[in-house]
Amino acid sequence: MQTHEIRERFTNHFVATGHTEVPSASLILDDPNLLFVNAGMVPFKPYFLGQQNPPFPNGTATSIQKCVRTLDIEEVGITTRHNTFFQMAGNFSFGQYFKEGAIIHAWKLLTNSIEDGGFGLDPERLWVTVYLDDDESEDIWHEKVGVPRERIQRLGMEDNYWSMGIPGPCGPCSEIYYDRGPEYGKEGGPVADDSRYMEIWNLVFMEKERGEGTGKGSFEIIGDLPKKNIDTGLGIERVACILQGVDNVYETDLLNPVIKIAEKVTGSTYEDPQADRTDDIRFRVIADHSRTAMMLILDGVTPSNEGRGYILRRLLRRIIRSARLLGAQGKTMDAFMETIMDTMQPSFPEIAESRERIRRTAAAEETAFLRTLEAGTHLFDNTVEELGSAGSKTLSGERAFELHDTYGFPIDLTLEMASEAGLKVDMEAFNAAMTQQRERAKADNRAKKHAHTDLSVYREWVDNFPTEFVGYSELEASGKILGLVSEGISQPEAQVGQQVEVILDSTPMYAESGGQMGDRGKIRTPGGILQVDDVQRIGKKLWVHRATVTEGGIAVGENVTTQVDQAWRHGARQAHSATHLIHAALRQVLGPTAVQAGSLNRPGYLRFDFNYTEQLTAEQVQEIQLIANQAVDTDWEVHTVETTLDKARDMGALALFGENYGDTVRVVEIGGPFSMELCGGTHVKHSSQIGPISVLGESSVGSGARRIEAFSGLDAFKFMQKETALAAGLATEFKVPTGDLPARIAGLVNRLQEAEKKVEQLRRAQLAAQSAEFIAAAHEINGILVVTGRVHDGISAADLRTFANEARGRLKDREAVIAIGSHDPAADKAPFIVAATPAAVKRGVHAGKLVQLLSGYLKGRGGGKADMAQGSGNDIAGLEAGLSAVKAEIEAL
Repeated sequence: MQTHEIRERFTNHFVATGHTEVPSASLILDDPNLLFVNAGMVPFKPYFLGQQNPPFPNGTATSIQKCVRTLDIEEVGITTRHNTFFQMAGNFSFGQYFKEGAIIHAWKLLTNSIEDGGFGLDPERLWVTVYLDDDESEDIWHEKVGVPRERIQRLGMEDNYWSMGIPGPCGPCSEIYYDRGPEYGKEGGPVADDSRYMEIWNLVFMEKERGEGTGKGSFEIIGDLPKKNIDTGLGIERVACILQGVDNVYETDLLNPVIKIAEKVTGSTYEDPQADRTDDIRFRVIADHSRTAMMLILDGVTPSNEGRGYILRRLLRRIIRSARLLGAQGKTMDAFMETIMDTMQPSFPEIAESRERIRRTAAAEETAFLRTLEAGTHLFDNTVEELGSAGSKTLSGERAFELHDTYGFPIDLTLEMASEAGLKVDMEAFNAAMTQQRERAKADNRAKKHAHTDLSVYREWVDNFPTEFVGYSELEASGKILGLVSEGISQPEAQVGQQVEVILDSTPMYAESGGQMGDRGKIRTPGGILQVDDVQRIGKKLWVHRATVTEGGIAVGENVTTQVDQAWRHGARQAHSATHLIHAALRQVLGPTAVQAGSLNRPGYLRFDFNYTEQLTAEQVQEIQLIANQAVDTDWEVHTVETTLDKARDMGALALFGENYGDTVRVVEIGGPFSMELCGGTHVKHSSQIGPISVLGESSVGSGARRIEAFSGLDAFKFMQKETALAAGLATEFKVPTGDLPARIAGLVNRLQEAEKKVEQLRRAQLAAQSAEFIAAAHEINGILVVTGRVHDGISAADLRTFANEARGRLKDREAVIAIGSHDPAADKAPFIVAATPAAVKRGVHAGKLVQLLSGYLKGRGGGKADMAQGSGNDIAGLEAGLSAVKAEIEAL
């Protein structure tokens, strides 16, 4: 049975029993506690906590949620059971059925025949576990379902008490295991061997709320949840192993094709799926990480050096390095991404429209990392040369860690190349450095991690009094104050000068969403006036007006008149509609792979982020600006329509990654097929009302992500007016028409570059002449000519290197050492350098050691090779004593 059929059977089973089918949420949710969704219940957390009422008719739901867990990326592949991405199928009850219902639902699906829509598992091979003191669950399993008591085992909090690992919902659970047979391990049930007995389903009886704590069992139970709920999680991949008759997830229809293609592109062979052979582990890393990386890119993540983007970058780089260590010579990412997209598309059809974007993002990271490997290899070669000069056969753990941490050079490759060079790596010191880094990272995570935001003060309004937004058609409206919140506490009234959050039954003010900032304006009551500076949404249903009482006082229950600042709204609408035009123009110029990754628009200004791997040319930016302004000039009517999500997609409307849409969505259409997006923001009625659009520029905001910034409306006109005045001023200064400015400036730049070249030639000639003077004043020590002194102030470290190379070139046939320093007043630094001729090196001189000696006198640091080394200090006064020490060192040879 293929994986997509397993998913379909699960969903059909629960829909038939009255559960509402809920699509998988994005892997990226707005939750301060989670980098990625890591459990099937995460999107339902507000319902478990009682912060919102569940919107499901029968109070039950079912979903197959995309999940990613990345706590132990380095462990992936070592076992055949751990995956970073997995699909968690679940059924949920919010105060409806509890233990008995959950147990019977699960048993029927697992044991019903294939013909009856079940999975057809043999009941005699199913075992269950329950929490230590959960007599009720054991009785249900035995008396209602018929599982013999000898196949029901009790486990403690570490195994049979579930939470997300952070403060939130929790409760005891009952797990279902499948006995794979004696060939997989010893008898005795899950407590004896959890390899033979594979866990496939976890039924969580969600009835408690936990507090802070570390580990699975060391946390405080705060109290009861508002209702007893059910949260279950069936591992789709594990059920696939059983129904496809394979040993592990890497042999299923989802991952095995990637291993096959990896064999083809690397020339290596995947021999034993159960073995811990190093090559087999690398194959599993490629398969697992290819799928996870693809799904992250699908949901809008791009590689970067922090947060989610850093996780994606690590995954992609582990794929690349694993392929290289298996024997791959060229690029491999295209092959892996195409294969995993083929296997996953039956379950996730949205992959089809994003294939090119996914492929390009992964390929760009591969190109960048291969450059990193090349740079790391160069650094490694220099390190080997230094060790050879020093007669050492061990690469220090600190240097290996520096290559890994600073330059991104994998330790696996360091070990491989060290072995080829006849060197050992001090892995004890390397592992110690890695441990320290992990501890620092864990400490940072613990410092950043906190409990879910307490929204309980808003719960009554969210559930019972959702705000009616009338701002699409009205800028002024009547309403009533339903609540006031100050510093997280509900208040009956507020006085002049007090900052307060105002909850109204209806409002014309737009709450920040979709990149558009919240409206500004005023709220007037019979006895007071409030200045509204921001409007936010709670739970997507409640508008919260953040305001200051500027006159009089206000109280709950008063009638109000709410007025939107018309100038603010006008500018915001212009910028938001301009953002849609920029997006459409960008896709015309760059193609459909340029997908929105975020935006911000406020009156007169817009910022648009998009996923793209290459810098735009000036011509492309100009074309995007032209197309957007042509759309303004065409004066298209702006239409909005509310419809279902499926119909909106059929219309061709674009949706945002990471956004969760309800059953009804709002489509904003400008110029028919020119621009059609799902959007809840406010917009102009005709495109001409946007006014001019001036693109400020395009820049990078991370690997695979770009940003366009622009002005709209009057701000765009003011920007162009300023630019025009600047051009006119330059034209007057240069006494040429504005059209001739580029040629005139280009000519001046060429002349300046020629002048700089001549200055550089003169400077080099001066340094060469000075080096001759230093050589003439040199003294011979122990048969070695020693050239020392202080070069004139104000020259850079690069100039010192030129000076030293010039002097060394003049003395190349002699045993000679050049040790010089200078003072750079601009940087308040004292650069210094030591260079040695080949004959001096052969004699025993080591420039790197002499520079280290010098650095102590100049209160700095430095290093390098035997023939050339540089450094920089903070105290030029120590140069003379340092040079004397260098002479003494040479004399002691």
